[in-house]
Amino acid sequence: QVQLVESGGGLVQPGGSLRLSCAASGMIFSIVGMGWYRQAPGKQRELVADITNGGRTNYADSVKGRFTISRDNAKSTVYLQMNSLKPEDTAVYYCNVLWRAVNFWGQGTQVTVSS
Repeated sequence: QVQLVESGGGLVQPGGSLRLSCAASGMIFSIVGMGWYRQAPGKQRELVADITNGGRTNYADSVKGRFTISRDNAKSTVYLQMNSLKPEDTAVYYCNVLWRAVNFWGQGTQVTVSS
């Protein structure tokens, strides 16, 4: 079965950096697009960034120039490098994949940006 396991969240000061990882299994990773979403308290889940199987990327306007999504097909892992973090980036971050017409989500990893 499909499994997505996120890691790398934590507490960081404004202006700091974190790198999130999402290890995927149960699918042919190299042929799927992957996405990172986030959900802040009291808000809807929103797309942060996604990457196609060919490496084409897309970002929410709020993170352009600060976040970078990448993938390592040999490790079946997608990454989200987050720089210049702001308090408004505080949220639970989720990895997502659409596989055989079913949306799968990881358990989420908490990112807190605070001084």
